[in-house]
Amino acid sequence: MRRSHRLRYIVGGVLLLLVSFAAASWVMDAFWPNEAALKPKLAELPPLQPITRTSFVAAPIVVANNAIRTTLDNAAPRDFSGTNNNPISGLLSKADVGLTIGRGPMTVTGRTDGLVIAAPFTGSAKVTGQLATQAGNLTGQLGGLLNQALGQQIGNLTGRVLDQKAEVRGQVAVTTRPTFTPEWRINPNMTANVSVADGGLQVAGLKLNLAGEVKPLIDNAVNDQMAKLQERLRNDPMIEQTARREWAKACRSIPLGGGQTGLPNLYLEMKPVRAAAAQPKIDPAAVTLTIGIQAETRIVPTATKPTCPFPAKLEIVPQLDGGRVGIGVPIDIPFTELNRILEPQFKGRKFPEDKDTPYQVEIKKASINATGDRLLIAMLVKATERKSWFGLGADATVYVLGKPVLDAAQQTLRLTEINLAVESEAAFGLLGAAARAAIPYVQDALAEHAVIDLKPFAADARAKIGSALAEFRKSDDNIRVDAAINDLRMTGIAFDSKTLRVIAEATGTVRVAINKLPAL
Repeated sequence: MRRSHRLRYIVGGVLLLLVSFAAASWVMDAFWPNEAALKPKLAELPPLQPITRTSFVAAPIVVANNAIRTTLDNAAPRDFSGTNNNPISGLLSKADVGLTIGRGPMTVTGRTDGLVIAAPFTGSAKVTGQLATQAGNLTGQLGGLLNQALGQQIGNLTGRVLDQKAEVRGQVAVTTRPTFTPEWRINPNMTANVSVADGGLQVAGLKLNLAGEVKPLIDNAVNDQMAKLQERLRNDPMIEQTARREWAKACRSIPLGGGQTGLPNLYLEMKPVRAAAAQPKIDPAAVTLTIGIQAETRIVPTATKPTCPFPAKLEIVPQLDGGRVGIGVPIDIPFTELNRILEPQFKGRKFPEDKDTPYQVEIKKASINATGDRLLIAMLVKATERKSWFGLGADATVYVLGKPVLDAAQQTLRLTEINLAVESEAAFGLLGAAARAAIPYVQDALAEHAVIDLKPFAADARAKIGSALAEFRKSDDNIRVDAAINDLRMTGIAFDSKTLRVIAEATGTVRVAINKLPAL
């Protein structure tokens, strides 16, 4: 019987203990929920879609006037000879006018109405043959009216053989107004003007001006050479060949991230899709041709070789902002990497910092996640009653919401409008009065220090894009190509549940200076 009573007491005690434990657990769960129950439900965000940005390169190609002069001067003939078998003057209608001239050095001058290429020429004209009979009779009559002896002398020259030389001087000036054509060619649009100084022969005391006799010869020679040069320039594929080569260089993927950046290995795919040019500009020192390429850029996980068909037609536009490079760069940063940056800023910090307060909260761990249009910072904190003999304390996770704002000038991401998540109110039951008093200090600290430095990511993107652009550089006696990335600006942000995307644009300069052209 005694055993039976003892067993009943034992069983009753165990049951009472279990009931008490269950009741206590229910009360604890009701008033102080566990950590899992306190964790806010994160609003699942749709994955960030692949984004394509528009990039451009507008390169001014500056061709020095000296380079144009040297090429044309070497290509153009220096000597010319010809015969005018159909003299304009009636007096010389039975004579032949032979011409031999030599060209002097060319000059090239840039003006508002075009590029003027000029060269002086000197030489001699030789007249052989006879004076025309009717011209002699007419001249004799005129001379007789003025001076009978002179008229008789001119009349006696009719039919006689002439063999005389005279000096010829003048200048050839060709004005060119080059324009781009949609077929990737240059149309020079040349016009020529020949001027011949007055000069001539003395025949029986009369001076015969030969300028009108030799000018048609020079006009024909200049127009013939100019037509050949224009045809050659119109069909020259140099512009297209150069553009094709640079187009192929731009069609590529550039590695980003990896290494010390903490970013995954990503690639910036560049795909040129459009080419345009502004009509050449002429100034006193050079002719500037501006050609631009527009490309689509996007982030891809692996290296690619995009297909970039070369445009059959060159788009002609009114003007281009030459000398500029702009490359759109979306930088994707995993939240795991942001946590690596954020945690050292808060881990081990204690609030308030005043040691005389009876309470203190220490942040043991911090992490960041996305929920809706805000970021959620989860902080594992330890609250301590510092005035208590026993130094009582408790751990709990407090959740703080903040709105991410990009500071483009400082290249940082700052959290604003910071406030406690509703679920954190229940955590106060675990932390006690110390937490209630200290949490406002934590919020103030977050407002001041919850800053994510994006400069390392920006520096990595800028450096690697700059390295890719460096492949376009060139410097020798004939040509100099300068290309550089000078800045990387951040323009916006977006995020999903796993990744923060920073939209940036790398900007720089490009310039091509040609000091020597290929021989014609």
